[in-house]
Parts: sequence; structure tokens; C-alpha cells
Amino acid sequence: MDQEHYSKERSASLDLLLRFQRLLVSKLYPGDCVGQVPNTYSPDLLGVGSLLKKYTALLCTHIGDILPVATSIASTSHRHFAEVSHVVDGDLTGILLPELVVSVVLLLSKNAGLMQEAGAIPLLAGLLEHLDRFNHLAPGKERDDNEDLAWPGIMGSFFTGQSCRNNEEVTLIRKADLENHNKDGGFWTVIDGKVYDIKDFQTQSLTGSSIL
Repeated sequence: MDQEHYSKERSASLDLLLRFQRLLVSKLYPGDCVGQVPNTYSPDLLGVGSLLKKYTALLCTHIGDILPVATSIASTSHRHFAEVSHVVDGDLTGILLPELVVSVVLLLSKNAGLMQEAGAIPLLAGLLEHLDRFNHLAPGKERDDNEDLAWPGIMGSFFTGQSCRNNEEVTLIRKADLENHNKDGGFWTVIDGKVYDIKDFQTQSLTGSSIL
């Protein structure tokens, strides 16, 4: 809804594409499917899924052509990056793509089987490298990354791979998450790069909370 404020600045063709994209998503969004057999889809629904794939393929082709050029120009200086970002923000990349990605993730959470049948997700995944290269040119990117990563809860075991042995799932806890949890009465602490919950031990310990 926030983007509707800028609808007057969009071209008629871009606005039409956005409406078409939303129409496709709305047709694929699961409604009242009483009596429908799981993992079976009507021909009409599969047709909309196929249309979404073709639409995504055309969109990704355009963005795949635009981003390398944008990255090349933006790498000249911070001023160039700011100007190029403004242009990209008003292009298909900045208007259609963000909403499409969110919509596909939503549809995937609601009906993973149908989205696998549609086959639009691998097409979007192909843009990750282009987007990553462009985003790495953003001023202050390295500083922000260092602030996010340079604390013991992540640096210790995650990057050495010790927590990934035996294909164990690694849960990353941000510093802000730890602080908020402890403010709410929890007792998390970081030891050798791993976050431990010692709330239960706190009630049994004879040493007191200050030592812990």
C-alpha cells in the first residue's frame, strides 16, 4: 500500500505490469478449496503457474541485462552508485522484483507443491549473484557487515565450521536478540562463540547471578 503513493510517478506500462503480477499471485493464493485432494491441481491453476513462470523468466532476463550495466557504472564512485540506485529503484528491478520475491515466498509457504510445479523459484535464484555484486558497492557495506559479525556469538564457531559437523543445523543469534532475551528475564551467555541458556542453572547455583 505504501507504493501506491508513488503510482503517479510510474509509467502506465509499469503500472500495468504490477497489476498483472498481483493478479497472477492472487489467482495462485490458496482460497476456499473444500474437497480438493492434496497435491492435485486443476488445469486452470497449473496454467496460471505456467504463466507466472513465463512472466518471471521475462522479468529476470530484463533484470539480468540491467544489473551488470548498473554495477559497472555504480562502481565508478559513491555518487555514481547513488544515481544508479535511484534509476534502478524506479525500474522493474526496484518496483516489480521486491514484491514478486515476497509474493513467491508467501505462496511457497502456503502451497509448496504448486510452486515447485510452477518452477519460478530457480529463475529468481539466478539473480542472486547480480544483486549481490550490486549491493556490495553500497557505501558503508563493509562497516555494517563488521558491526553485525564482529561479536563472539557468531565469530567463534560459525566461520570455523565446528558447529556444522554432521550436517547439524546452525542457528545464528544476533547480539540484539541476546540482549532483548536477557532484558525479558532470560539468561543467555556467550562461551567460545556459542550461545548457552543457563537460566535453569541460575536457580540451582549457589554462587549467585553476579558470578554467572
